[in-house]
Amino acid sequence: MALDSGPATIPVAKKVPTERVHHGDTFVDEYEWLRDKDDPEVIAYLEAENAYTEARTAHLQPLRDRIFDEIKSRTLETDLSVPARMGDYWYYSRSFEGKQYGVHCRCPIDDPNDWTPPRLEADTAPAGEEILLDSNALAEGHDFFALGAFSVSHDGTLLAYSVDTVGDERYVLRFKDLRSGELLGDEIPGTAPGATWSLDGSHVFYQTVDESWRPDTVWRHRLGTASDADVRVFHEPDERYWVSIGASRSEKYLMIWVGSKITSEGWVLESDDPEGEFRVLLPRREGVEYSVEHAVIGGRDRFLILHNDVVDGVKAENFVLAEAPVDDPAAMTLLVGHRDDVRLEDIDCFADHLVLSYRREALPRIAVWPLTSEGYGEPKELEFGLELFSAGVGANPEWSQPTLRIGVTSFITPMQVFDYVPATGELLLRKEQPVLGGYDPADYEQHRDWAVAEDGTRVPISIVRRRDLPAGPKPLLLYGYGSYEASIDPGFSVSRLSLLDRGMVFAVAHVRGGGEMGRLWYEHGKTLTKKNTFTDFVSCARHLIDSGLTAPDRMVADGGSAGGLLMGAVANLAPELFAGILANVPFVDPLTSILDPSLPLTVIEWDEWGNPLADKEVYEYMKSYSPYENVAAKDYPAILAITSLNDTRVLYVEPAKWVAKLRATKTGDAPLLLKTEMTAGHGGVSGRYEKWKEVAFEYAWVLDTLGLAEA
Repeated sequence: MALDSGPATIPVAKKVPTERVHHGDTFVDEYEWLRDKDDPEVIAYLEAENAYTEARTAHLQPLRDRIFDEIKSRTLETDLSVPARMGDYWYYSRSFEGKQYGVHCRCPIDDPNDWTPPRLEADTAPAGEEILLDSNALAEGHDFFALGAFSVSHDGTLLAYSVDTVGDERYVLRFKDLRSGELLGDEIPGTAPGATWSLDGSHVFYQTVDESWRPDTVWRHRLGTASDADVRVFHEPDERYWVSIGASRSEKYLMIWVGSKITSEGWVLESDDPEGEFRVLLPRREGVEYSVEHAVIGGRDRFLILHNDVVDGVKAENFVLAEAPVDDPAAMTLLVGHRDDVRLEDIDCFADHLVLSYRREALPRIAVWPLTSEGYGEPKELEFGLELFSAGVGANPEWSQPTLRIGVTSFITPMQVFDYVPATGELLLRKEQPVLGGYDPADYEQHRDWAVAEDGTRVPISIVRRRDLPAGPKPLLLYGYGSYEASIDPGFSVSRLSLLDRGMVFAVAHVRGGGEMGRLWYEHGKTLTKKNTFTDFVSCARHLIDSGLTAPDRMVADGGSAGGLLMGAVANLAPELFAGILANVPFVDPLTSILDPSLPLTVIEWDEWGNPLADKEVYEYMKSYSPYENVAAKDYPAILAITSLNDTRVLYVEPAKWVAKLRATKTGDAPLLLKTEMTAGHGGVSGRYEKWKEVAFEYAWVLDTLGLAEA
């Protein structure tokens, strides 16, 4: 690794011992004082860390510039999405060279029977084009910008949208008359991101959050009235549950969803009766999750229900699909039974067909299921001829459309947008993500490998690399997440080419705690089995070394948020396996956070991690793996931690404390760097060029850590 380019003062955080006592255990936390971001001394410390990080990496600026230019040169900056039809318009978004954010547009249809999207020119406006919302204009004068809601009324005359200009995920909801282009006087501050219209466009339903940033309340706003006259239509007092609202694809029903990590409950109301009372679909039962969609089967309204309740005496861990009458959702008839090797994930309903989304062999797949006058036809799984891929349902606004918009990608396949025609089986390519500069997927290869965990479990690893790499151990970036049943699926990245083309291998360790291998894969990596997530990652790293693909001095580990917890745990478990660790918004002080129910989202997290306040076993287990508590006098690899001051999900204080303790405790001279975005939230900086600069910063550090800064 290259040394820093000049003298830099290493920040040293002062120690202020604070005792934390639970279950008879006393933990002395010397850096808890960093939690107070209103304290000028805290801000001064974070700024000192930023200055140190900049000084230690200043020599990488030319490399950062090159990587940024590479990303920019491969990206078609002036481009547009494939139009999707809703009502009398084609809706699409545009991007323009030099502009940070997207522009939302529409143009009128030519023929009510035409479902072939128009071939629009990226740099030319078609006849009748309307600019619905220009995020660049909205972002002017702000260091941060995020668009939350973007919802057009069913008749196409009104737009509800919301913006966050701080990064704290609290949005201001506004309304625009698309006929005149004028903003309405209605304005609602402090909302969660979404907005759902009633069928006639007279009302909008939205959510607000409590002091812990938990969406807990649904409100009904009548257009043209003051927000203080809005009606609270639903409130969830239980702090374990999130609340959301949406509509069925058929637009016939509004649906409120209440969900914890392990339990769900739905409430329904006819969309043409917005001032009516929502009624419960199936009362919540602890440990039972379900989702509901409206379908018309053989001329009858039905609810299709995905659930993981007990079926024939056995818990349906991977979910089953059932149908039921809309007036008696509990009277279910099984349609798709349980399989140990298939995790059902979603059902999308259209007038003439259903789309079932599921996961098999650690890959997301879709099947189209035709509907006939009598009922159900034969489902057909769509094939794409790729060893590794991701397939999913795209933008399909219309209930009765004769085509299905889907997206397909892989580690080496830029995103492809297709329209599938269920009536004929045709798969029509509408667009492939352009990659400039002569990209050829044949120059790269992707494949699946398997590691064996400590308990004998086979853990999948996805690997992508150039085909022309020389023999011997190669520089490798190993990514992992492993929480919340989230799956890290194959996907193309323009920016990743800057690593691959410098001879690096990119690998994903699909560790337990994620959802790649079904519900039990998740269950065996949470609460009192959480350590499987960490040991799986170590097993994957050792497998990649033992197979000769890489070596400890050639490998960097990478993860963010809950994947940052993974990075912190791995740093303690096996620091000798890595030359560096990149941790984005890392959840490295989980026990302190989960012990404090006043912190944002803590109570909701108890289903994921356990409740250490109430359960001594959970407390001791979490303490045994918490990265912060387990920092020791070890020779840690180089570490770069990146966080954001306004992050409401993983507070900046966690990586700040972690780095301070590491610096005071570790042996060895590998550098520890902390970079805090002072005007951003959990997602980091906003704007595509700023995000490219951030990626370039991280990649330059990775390459430098592996001795490839000159590559």
